[in-house]
Amino acid sequence: MLGGSTALLFLGLPVAFTFIAVNIAGAMLWLGGEPGLEQLARNSVVSITSFSLTPIPLFVLMGEVLFHTGLAVKVIDGVERLIAQVPGRLAVVAVVAGTIFSAISGSTIATTAMLGSLMVPVMLARGYHPTMAAGPVMAIGAVDMLIPPSALTVLLGSFSGISISRLLIGGVVPGLILSVAFVAYIIVRVKMKPSLAPPSPLAEYHGWAKLRPFVQYVVPLVSIFGVVVVSMSAGWATPTESAAIGAFATMVLALAYGALSLKNVYAALRGTVAVSTIILFIIVGATTFSQILSFSGASSGLVNALIGLGLSPMAIVAGMMAMLIFLGVFVDQVSMMLITLPIFMPIVQKIAIDQVWFGVMFLICMQLGLLLPPHGLLLMTMRGVAPPQVTMGHIFISVIPYVTMSILVLALVFLAPEVALWLPRVLS
Repeated sequence: MLGGSTALLFLGLPVAFTFIAVNIAGAMLWLGGEPGLEQLARNSVVSITSFSLTPIPLFVLMGEVLFHTGLAVKVIDGVERLIAQVPGRLAVVAVVAGTIFSAISGSTIATTAMLGSLMVPVMLARGYHPTMAAGPVMAIGAVDMLIPPSALTVLLGSFSGISISRLLIGGVVPGLILSVAFVAYIIVRVKMKPSLAPPSPLAEYHGWAKLRPFVQYVVPLVSIFGVVVVSMSAGWATPTESAAIGAFATMVLALAYGALSLKNVYAALRGTVAVSTIILFIIVGATTFSQILSFSGASSGLVNALIGLGLSPMAIVAGMMAMLIFLGVFVDQVSMMLITLPIFMPIVQKIAIDQVWFGVMFLICMQLGLLLPPHGLLLMTMRGVAPPQVTMGHIFISVIPYVTMSILVLALVFLAPEVALWLPRVLS
């Protein structure tokens, strides 16, 4: 089944149809034919009516409202006015603004597409090299997966059984470390080679004129992130209730700014339905796939075989991370979860390691997969929104330093689990 699903994915069949096709074959072979198909139908209904999945459309809605109402542009303006004339200033602005968007939006693709369409043309017009214009935008778009709200984090928690609230909070510190590392790299790299990002005239703002866009737009929007995280970690609200609070607060702010119209609401809801339907359709195939692997004995056989090798828990985890990075070159993030979690989670439970720690490293590996050539999803997104002078060669080259930094942060979390576990423990 694993081989069949992987082969169908490589042939280009959509993820949802791949796993439904494999499930039908598996139900016929291992679940008793017609009764197996009935079980498949029951699983399909139960899997998508799970209350734990409700945050997904709500997190997606937060980002869709942000982008369709034009508040994203206001955030960029607020950030740009505060950042001084540093080397690679516009690239730094893109990273800082992208970090703020990550705290509001649940979609990595939406963040990359929005920053790519708004910031990259401006940077190119001011003489930035295409690699310096495109690289930071894709890199910070991938970080969106680590900082809540994140739809893929909710999906990972649902598939794996890891606490969704702790997993969402666990990604915050690694995500912020990556953001700071990206800013430091841009400044140092441009200082070493100024031609990558020539300095441009900086409009001078003083006093309240400098602070007004930040206070007026950025602070209220970031406060939504604070409410969502605190309400989850303190136990005041479930992840679903926190997501509902965040979505409602985003709509209220957009209305208060006069940016919410029927047209914008329709566009945001339509985008939310499109993304959520794709995700839920994939979930339909995920539950039965795991059950068939377990019923056929494949999961237990692989787990026992691996445990029997006598490897240390750290060596096993390192091997799993290496496998995820390898898969990230070829398949998308949801496929990575569906292929590996039915095997990985029994191993994680068997060797008794912290599941939140493992989950955060899994997220970092998926974040890496978004940037790995040749099929990284954000690479394709950038190609779609960037001006013609940004070639695929530029895009591939531009992500190399950011992929390297992401691997170093993965190693940091692996060697120092407290990087991922400290904040969930403190807030709980």
